[in-house]
Amino acid sequence: MRRFDYSFLDDGMLPASLITMTASIYSLRTAAGTRKKDYAKVFTQLESIARIQSVKSSNAIEGIITSDQRIAEIVNHSSAPLNHNEAEIAGYRDALDRIHTGYEHLTFGEKDILLLHEIMMTPSGDDLAGKYKQTDNVVVEIDSSGYRKVRFRPTPADETKAAMEQLELAYLAACSNSHINQLLLIPCVILDFLCIHLFRDGNGRISRLLSLLLLYKNGFDAGKYISFEEQINKYKDLYYDALQRSSVGWDTAQNDYFPFIRNFLSMLYMCYKELDMRFAVVHGQKVTKTARIEATVLNSLTPLSKAEICAIHPDISPTTVEAVLGKMVKNGTIKRIGVSKGARYIRNNQ
Repeated sequence: MRRFDYSFLDDGMLPASLITMTASIYSLRTAAGTRKKDYAKVFTQLESIARIQSVKSSNAIEGIITSDQRIAEIVNHSSAPLNHNEAEIAGYRDALDRIHTGYEHLTFGEKDILLLHEIMMTPSGDDLAGKYKQTDNVVVEIDSSGYRKVRFRPTPADETKAAMEQLELAYLAACSNSHINQLLLIPCVILDFLCIHLFRDGNGRISRLLSLLLLYKNGFDAGKYISFEEQINKYKDLYYDALQRSSVGWDTAQNDYFPFIRNFLSMLYMCYKELDMRFAVVHGQKVTKTARIEATVLNSLTPLSKAEICAIHPDISPTTVEAVLGKMVKNGTIKRIGVSKGARYIRNNQ
């Protein structure tokens, strides 16, 4: 059986790029924590938006989709699921809510991982909800010609429980080592979880829930306000490439964790960076919606469309964005390039 050892994270020879990225994440986390105290209402709005995006994106990665309107209705409990896909979506909503409201009381251990799987899979009627796989499974990929081939053979079903116990113990041992950076440890544990492939179905979605759980427990909660799952979905080709490269040789403990670590940290960094952009203002001034829109345009080096500004500030209505842009054009602080839906806005330097 595969043994787990994270002592390589304490060898003092980690790539400089990873050290730099973790330092940047810590810095952005500090800024976000300060703002959260002053702008609680904004963070509450962002959390509501990110929750919908997370449910949508994590399921979309697995090909489980419905309309944006239905996603919002299901996530906000204003409508019951109407089909199997929507039941799967409701399950992820319920598991995500359990993490958001009670992560302090959950652990990276067998009991709570099975609980999260049960919560997630029960609405769709899965008969193995909250249970380990009972038969061996394989990860299959289909090439451009439509041929299937086995990409990866996970841990056999009869070894799954023991492998999970070993993973939990290895994680606890690494957590007790003050020289191991938790930001580097978490993606290693998530990779090993994915390679064990505990369940018949739902491994990818549970891995993303566990990523949030471990990040939240270690004080990295950007995923509450900027969807971590949406970042993965945006760049899922890069995610799957990193997973592929880091799983080669896994069964003999010869795999390279660093591609997956880099990808994981990049996704988290983008969450914090996008959160930082929501507050790209205003030296000492109150961060009003108007001030945030103004600062976004004035600080941009390239022209921005109304849609791009709305994407940066999803908690601000398009009507408000349009009104602020109109006022800025009128008073001459910015200029409009183009017309109608093609219009873009940039600082007026004349």
